[in-house]
Amino acid sequence: MSPTSCQTAPPRDIWLGSRGRGAPKNAKYSGIFAALPGRQAAPWPVIGGRSPLLDWFGHEPFCHPLLRCCGQPIVRRVPAGDSRERDVCEHCGAVHYVNPRPVVGTIPVWEDTVLLCRRAIEPRYGKWTLPAGFMEVGETTREGALRETVEEARARVAIGPLFTMIDVPYIEQVHVFFRADLLDLQFAPGEESLEVRLFREPEIPWQELAFRTVAQTLRLFFADRARGEFGTHVQAIELPARLAQAGRP
Repeated sequence: MSPTSCQTAPPRDIWLGSRGRGAPKNAKYSGIFAALPGRQAAPWPVIGGRSPLLDWFGHEPFCHPLLRCCGQPIVRRVPAGDSRERDVCEHCGAVHYVNPRPVVGTIPVWEDTVLLCRRAIEPRYGKWTLPAGFMEVGETTREGALRETVEEARARVAIGPLFTMIDVPYIEQVHVFFRADLLDLQFAPGEESLEVRLFREPEIPWQELAFRTVAQTLRLFFADRARGEFGTHVQAIELPARLAQAGRP
């Protein structure tokens, strides 16, 4: 693969945690980070030695020893018993499957306000978001959403129904948000937040929101609230035109 140009900031839709300069919290399974030429680290998930974003940056794929594999180069082919191309190690036979990673969170509500967190980590440092993050192994989506709300906002909530499930296929993520009611006003910034505060709808810092999935979830929430009936919304966000024009495969 030939190297391609890279940009200094990830797309607004990529949701990364705080471990390893933005690695997902369950990084042992969900993200192995590789160095970019001339840079300390690549703020992109590299799974099983390869991902579409890895291709974009032009790294050579390999059978990563941290995934209990042999460290030898891998090839792209259809393994026996499969119907899709996968990353396969010809040395040890390992097949590296790349699967979507779920991001889970809540829309914490107190009367006519919504709780937002200002990020203390990259990417999108200093931008506002709903409390959310990658699921951990062994928990349900609701449990993960509750945990993230406690970790990022130190907030206690009664979790409600599923509200949005937004596919972001070009970064291999699915973002899931549940409606939730704050049980009290005893919230505070967690380690990944600079600030936590309640916003009424006219106060939402739309231009300072960290991710498009958060903005879309908030728009749908306020629209449903104005209508007097909440639904469940399943949507998808496509690759931004600026990235498609940059030659991302």
